[in-house]
Amino acid sequence: MTRQQTTNWRPRLTEGLIHVIGWGIIFAFPFMVMNRSGANLSWDAYLRHGSVVPISFLFVFYANYFFFIPKFLFTQHTKQFLLWNILLICALALTMHLWQEAGFAYMEKQSHRRPHRPMGPPRWLFLLRDMFSMVLTVGLSVAICMSRRWTQIENARREAEKSRTEAELRNLRSQLNPHFLLNTLNNIYALIAFDTDKAQTAVQELSRLLRHVLYDNQQNSVTIDKEIDFIRNYIELMRIRLPANVEVTTDFDIAPESRTMIAPLIFISLIENAFKHGISPTKPSYIHIGFAEKGRKVKCEIANSYHPKNDKDKSGSGIGLELVRKRLELTYPNRYTWQQGVNGEKTEYRSILIIDTDPNK
Repeated sequence: MTRQQTTNWRPRLTEGLIHVIGWGIIFAFPFMVMNRSGANLSWDAYLRHGSVVPISFLFVFYANYFFFIPKFLFTQHTKQFLLWNILLICALALTMHLWQEAGFAYMEKQSHRRPHRPMGPPRWLFLLRDMFSMVLTVGLSVAICMSRRWTQIENARREAEKSRTEAELRNLRSQLNPHFLLNTLNNIYALIAFDTDKAQTAVQELSRLLRHVLYDNQQNSVTIDKEIDFIRNYIELMRIRLPANVEVTTDFDIAPESRTMIAPLIFISLIENAFKHGISPTKPSYIHIGFAEKGRKVKCEIANSYHPKNDKDKSGSGIGLELVRKRLELTYPNRYTWQQGVNGEKTEYRSILIIDTDPNK
């Protein structure tokens, strides 16, 4: 038996035990009441008289549990559900009343005398009491079935939500790959025009990046050290075509043996954005990229000089950062903070992303 099959059987086993214990208490109730009152209830008297009420409740409960509720109530046939229950309760209450009367008559016949019966409430009042008890039994059966059905619907909803989230994440990753490759190929294309040797080196760097994109990106998470190696390769690829007026610094405060798991390619669009908007061909420019790991939190901080593209520049559509935000919401809901924006002087753009990788939060 697999682990999933064992997990599926546990709720059923628990439910079965609850039924057995509950009905055991109900059937033992006459014995407990008679013993407390000092009377002696024999098995013969119990089977003839005392067990009739619990058996009727049992029949009403499971007739609804297995048939009336699934067939009528859950299929929006409420009138048929009420009609069948009224007929069942009336028939059982009348049968139980006649059976008890027959039992009393049999006991009088066996004793060869007619015992004196004190005046008490009319018999129809006891009949109404039994019918009301059966109505409560129907209500209990409905409550249990509704609770179980709600649990099944909630589990199905969670599975559907999980499947939808996984499908959306796969779709976002498939969108991110072409976006990342498009930017990288544009860089290599620009490099070919003035330095073929550097272009060849860039192609080699790109092959290393593609290995990470094609294989590691198919997983839901990778170790942080692999992701950092990928980022280092990407930065080195970008350095090849940078002019002399651009300063690029990096600070990786990540342990080489770190086994922290992180979503693949979650940071690359932030770095792409820095190279896109942080570089000017004529003005002094800089890009500072830092990664740090503290406990289960991973921090990515990027600061770059701000050189926004003009309206005529069609080198990017800005889809990368939007994809990052969607992936963060799906992968790390309520477990990340992301601050980004331009300073007051509009000379520097800063992005600080902190992800709590603890899956238990």
